Formats: sequence, C-alpha cells, structure tokens
Amino acid sequence: MYACATVPVTGRSQLSLISNAEIIPMANQQYREVITKGPLSRNAEQTAMIRRVGVNIQKAVEQYMAEKNLSSQLNGFAWEFNLIEEPTVNAWCMPGGKVAFYTGILPVCKDELGVAVVMGHEVAHAIANHGRERMSQQMVAQVGVQSLGALMGQNPTLGNELFMQAVGAGTSIGMLKFSRQHESEADKMGLIFMAMAGYDPQEAPRFWGRMAALSGGQAPPEFLSTHPSSETRVRDLNSWMPEAMQYYKK
Repeated sequence: MYACATVPVTGRSQLSLISNAEIIPMANQQYREVITKGPLSRNAEQTAMIRRVGVNIQKAVEQYMAEKNLSSQLNGFAWEFNLIEEPTVNAWCMPGGKVAFYTGILPVCKDELGVAVVMGHEVAHAIANHGRERMSQQMVAQVGVQSLGALMGQNPTLGNELFMQAVGAGTSIGMLKFSRQHESEADKMGLIFMAMAGYDPQEAPRFWGRMAALSGGQAPPEFLSTHPSSETRVRDLNSWMPEAMQYYKK
C-alpha cells in the first residue's frame, strides 16, 4: 500500500515513502559539502540581500503553515541561505530549508524583488516535498521497495545514488529533474509565499520573461531546463495572480 501525502496550497496527493526525519539529515550533510566547497560570495551586500529575502520568505511560509494547522510539516527544518560565487544561472532549496543561490542568476533577478520570485519558487519545492516525492517514485520504479530502510538494506549504494540525484543540487552527480507538474506547483506556491512576505507577486511574470529571453533561442540555462514554456508559465501565473494579490500587503 503506497503512502500518500498532501501538498500544501495546491492540495495534490503525492507518493511519500520517505519521512522528512529520514531525508532532511541526509540533505543537511550534502548541503554542508556544497557550501564547504563554495566558494561563497564575498559580496557583503548581495549576500545580505539573499539572506534578507530568505528570512522574509521563511517567515511567510511559517505563517502560512501555522494558519493551515500544518506547522508540524516543518519539523526538522533548519533554514539557511547562502550565495555561491559561480556564473551558473541557478538556485535551489533542499529538503529542510537549505537554500543556495548562484551569483550568475542575480543579473536576471535584477533586484530584491526578482530574488523574491526565485526564493519563493525554490522554497516551494521544499515545502511541497518534491525531492521526497521523486525519490519515492524512483524507489518504486527501480527496485520496487516501499521504504528507505528496505532500500538501504537491500542496496545501500543504489539508495545513496537515488538520494543524491533527488536532492543533489550543485553536485557533480546532478539532480533528477523536477517534472513540469512540480515546476507549475512551485510557481503557484511561490506566488503565495512572496506575496505574504510583502513582495509584489506581479513581478513573477516579468522575471520569467527575462529568464526566457536569456536563452535567446539556444539551449536554456539550467534553471529553465524542465520548466513549462514561457507562454504557459506566464498564462498560469496571471491566472493565479488574483489569489496571490489577496495575500499581498504593501
């Protein structure tokens, strides 16, 4: 019998064979490895901006979850926000609230408002437990097991590999790509979170327009590799905007 969980905001049911208590410590260890290798940015102003936006989004998430009586889903979260000095156009959030931005995405963000679009989107992936869900899917698809303990008992090497792929942002192994469903879900949740944090959600379509223009007809940057088309994304964002604006207080 498959275990199910419900995604906050969207209400979608998802496969969940792994608990946060299992996956968050593993993610924390990997995050430390990434941050240790760095190099972290020495730009104090940019680093402060990333952390300021991160804390604001964190508070919005905690408020949202408390209002929905879902605070227990944040058990084990130990938020952290870092800026890595690298030209890669990317950002990510691991299970447990560990966030990394790369300096290469800052010109696309342009300012704090653009950073809030990305921060809300990436944090939404963690709140929606997308990494946990896709690792659960891989466990069933590849080895047919339904618990992390069973997988690690039968094939610990494969278990570690699936974990690294599921939450391995910034590593040489690379990530299992989020599905378009996950990306669209993070878009909607991110709108709500940034609006609650006091950032105008109407910036989101503008940011994604800049991101789409960056590809210039060539292969898209890593941050866009599996995202919905820019036309679909902007249409969806605009359709969700009235709901998001209800949370926005200037």
